[in-house]
Amino acid sequence: MTQTLYAQLANKLAEDIAMERYPVGSLLPTEQELCEQFGASRCTVRAAIKQLKDMGMVSSRKKVGTRVESTTASAGYRQKIATVEDLLQFDAAHLRLVKDVQDFVADIAFSSEMDCQPGTHWLRISGIRVNSHDKHPAAWTEVYIDPEHSEIRDAVMDAPEALVSQLIEARYGRSVAEIRQSIQAIQLSPELARELKTVAGLPAFRILRRYFDQNGKVFEMSLNIHPADRFTFSMKLTRENS
Repeated sequence: MTQTLYAQLANKLAEDIAMERYPVGSLLPTEQELCEQFGASRCTVRAAIKQLKDMGMVSSRKKVGTRVESTTASAGYRQKIATVEDLLQFDAAHLRLVKDVQDFVADIAFSSEMDCQPGTHWLRISGIRVNSHDKHPAAWTEVYIDPEHSEIRDAVMDAPEALVSQLIEARYGRSVAEIRQSIQAIQLSPELARELKTVAGLPAFRILRRYFDQNGKVFEMSLNIHPADRFTFSMKLTRENS
């Protein structure tokens, strides 16, 4: 799944801000100027600016414009996730630094957590996701892929900016129709703290996800560990009409 246009624009502007092409205190081009510069609609530009606001990088005032507030996203960056597309977009905002790729056989503990059969084989890709604008570690991640897609191993190494699910869809035509996830509070181990450049024992979110295709079959699973001060999960609940 490719990035949305507004996300591409937000990433480009965030990169320009990080490189101080737009220094702190300066104003971004107007909406109209950004529309003309990038060939984007006003709706796309506004969505990109909103994403930068959510990241704490800019602020806006009527009759003044959009002011650069920071060259990096705030530590409390809040990601609102309501759909599969939102979640994939959140993951796409980070680059993957692969640490290890190996075949993996599910043991009883793993099978219980991931709701899969013990003894099943997976391709495990372990590494770190870093923020695209400042390369600061955002999460430890382990992705487990259906072994019938093991040929994608080289593509994962060659395209750190692409989601594994994107690579699978491009090569095999198997796309994400549903994601089921569970979130647990844990303490960071010394090993993960070193990888994530933080302190052992601090609170973190442990997020397990299972990715289902159009036929309701799991073809990808993941374990993601986010230090608590680098991730906020937000969702909206509505009441069904009775």
